[in-house]
Amino acid sequence: MNITQMRLARRGFATDEMKFVAESEYLSVETVRSGVAAGGIIIPANLLHKSIKPIGIGKGLRIKINANIGNSQVQSGMDDEMQKLNAAIRYEADAVMDLSTGGGIDSIRKAIIEKSPLPVGTVPVYQAVENFGEVYELSEDDFIDIVEWQAAQGVDFMTIHCGLLKEHIPFTSGRLTGIVSRGGALMARWMTFHDRENPYYVNFDKILEISAKYDVSLSLGDGLRPGCLADANDAAQFAELKTLGELTRKAWEKDVQVMIEGPGHVPFDLIEENIRLQKELCHGAPFYVLGPLVTDIAPGYDHITSAIGATMAAYCGADMLCYVTPREHLGLPEIEDVREGIIAFKIAAHAADVALKRARARERDDEMARARYDFDWKKQFSLSLDPEKAKELRGGSAGKEEDNRYCSMCGPKYCPMRSR
Repeated sequence: MNITQMRLARRGFATDEMKFVAESEYLSVETVRSGVAAGGIIIPANLLHKSIKPIGIGKGLRIKINANIGNSQVQSGMDDEMQKLNAAIRYEADAVMDLSTGGGIDSIRKAIIEKSPLPVGTVPVYQAVENFGEVYELSEDDFIDIVEWQAAQGVDFMTIHCGLLKEHIPFTSGRLTGIVSRGGALMARWMTFHDRENPYYVNFDKILEISAKYDVSLSLGDGLRPGCLADANDAAQFAELKTLGELTRKAWEKDVQVMIEGPGHVPFDLIEENIRLQKELCHGAPFYVLGPLVTDIAPGYDHITSAIGATMAAYCGADMLCYVTPREHLGLPEIEDVREGIIAFKIAAHAADVALKRARARERDDEMARARYDFDWKKQFSLSLDPEKAKELRGGSAGKEEDNRYCSMCGPKYCPMRSR
């Protein structure tokens, strides 16, 4: 069967998911339906993910953020990953991706899907390699079989590195950091070893059949994204992007929902060009970016360097932001890293929503301003993106009536708001 959101939207039906998204975005149902029909909006919602709270990603909607979780071969397990999921829900990420590459992948993913009201994404090639040991040992069928396996588990969107072609690999030879995408590197190794074309590209029609069957949204992966400022906006990146644009049209012909993944590491002054070219080459499909990081020299603070780039990217037209944590480039994120990454990117997304004048985007800011002027600390905490952090930094004076008309920065004598 093919009853994807896009297929129904193109036939004039407004699904419950479209109605839910319209209400949450303060838009008309028709605006959402027509956006899904045209491909400018996607609603990742696998037919088998029963606990999902639908979100819309795309043109005219609030900027969404994704939180990556998942174990590695050397760290973490079920308990840790469920705590990370709980943190993602608590701090209001819009989606999560399970990027597990260690043991127990199926059981971790099953638990995440059952527990998560957020759309769940994956990178299927990770599990394919974990199942077989080495990417060279995979057959073309193995690449496709794992896509169907995860779709049947209830995964809502999948990163498929189908735009990286054999002819693109030489473009990376002059790069400072080569291929930094794990999925992109795996596909390049397979193609080089077998001297054959990308199996995801060759078998894209099969992937579309699976996607249509379960209504899995495709996140067409950027296997050649730049891993440093020096490699941004180069021939390799844009050659792959052009191929992703061709595959976007093929997906739309089968009523399959698509978004495009983007970089990566990009100097601040090149972000606008990057977004503009993506929208042109990929026909207005939603754009999902990792960061981008605007400098390479801040390990331990890359949630900040990337949030700066993410704000600019979102203002220029990116539709979903993949968070970066303080542990980026250093190790597997832990629970506190997930928290800090989410908050940094909630700030970036909200700043862009305000600048883009999304419906009711600034209401919370105005409420906060009034609460500050009234010294209403309780309301300030409730309006905060991270109330616990705000309470912690407010400190012991938060509960003392005599201290509630000022903070320790200005004190009772110099507080400008006490002069009224």
